[in-house]
Amino acid sequence: MKVIFMGTPDFSVPALDAVHAAYQVVCVYTQPPRPAGRGKQPRLTPVHARAEALGLPVRHPDSLNGAEAQLDFASLGADVAVVVAYGLILPQPVLDAPRLGCLNIHASLLPRWRGAAPIQRAIMAGDAETGICIMQMGAGLDTGPVLLRAKTPISDTDTAASLHDRLAAMGAELVVQALARLPELVPEPQPDQGVSYAAKIDKAEARIDWTQPAESVARRIRALSPFPGAWCDSSIGRLKLLNARAVDGQGVPGQVLEGGLIVACGTGAVQITELQREGKRAMSDGDFLRGLAGTGTVLKLS
Repeated sequence: MKVIFMGTPDFSVPALDAVHAAYQVVCVYTQPPRPAGRGKQPRLTPVHARAEALGLPVRHPDSLNGAEAQLDFASLGADVAVVVAYGLILPQPVLDAPRLGCLNIHASLLPRWRGAAPIQRAIMAGDAETGICIMQMGAGLDTGPVLLRAKTPISDTDTAASLHDRLAAMGAELVVQALARLPELVPEPQPDQGVSYAAKIDKAEARIDWTQPAESVARRIRALSPFPGAWCDSSIGRLKLLNARAVDGQGVPGQVLEGGLIVACGTGAVQITELQREGKRAMSDGDFLRGLAGTGTVLKLS
C-alpha cells in the first residue's frame, strides 16, 4: 500500500513513525518552515524534521488549492493518505486523488469536539473520557464517517501535555490497524446528536478568574498546560500556572490560604502544584514557596 502522510506538529510524529514502519510512505506533506526563535530563522516542522531523518521525500506547499499542487499530489499514485493535524484544508480534488481516500486521526470521540483544540476542550469541560477516531475525510469539518475509535479516561491529574502524548500514541497504533483492515471496515456515520466544537484556544482564555469554582479553575490550568499556559498577576510579577487540583478551602477569591500554595476561588480552592515565574524555569509549589520564604515577600494574586 502506497501512503501519503500529511501532518505538522509533534502530535503527528508517532503516526508517521508507525505508518512508515508498516507501509510505503511515498511522500510527506507538512507546513512550510516558519521563522522561530530569537533569530527568527526558518524552522522545520516536527514532521518535516522526522521525515528527513527517515529519508522520506517532503513537500510543504503553502496551499493545495492550485491546479499544479493538486496535479503534483495526484501524480504520486497513492492508495491512501493519512492526515494528522496537517493544518491546511484539503480541497475536493486532493480528497479524491488517493484510491482509498484520505483518513484522518482526530483526538476526540466524534461527534464531540470537532475542530482545532479537542484535547484542551475535553479537559476544560470536565469530560470523563476522550479518545481517538480514525475518520474518512470529506468536505465538512471533522464530519466524515468513523472507521475505528478507541477511548481513554481523563484523570484529574491529566494536563493537555500528558493527554496529548497518550492520544498521539493511541492514534499511531489505531491508524495502522485501520490501514490493515481497510477493506473490511464499515464506515459509521456520525450521529446528529452530541455535536460540539473545539474552538481554537484564544489567549484571552488563559488569564485565570479566581471567582470561578475551584474545579473549573483547576481544569482550565491543566487544559492550557504547557501552552499557552494559564496565568495570573501577582505581587512578584506574572505567574504561569502549569498544574493544579481542587481542594477544600474558603476565602476571598485570589487569596493565598495557609497550608501551601492554595488559592481561594469562588467556591472551594485550588492547590497550584507546578508554576513558572517570568524568565525562570518551571518548579513545584514546594520549591516556589521555599524560594519565596527567603525573600520575606507576601504573595498576593489577582
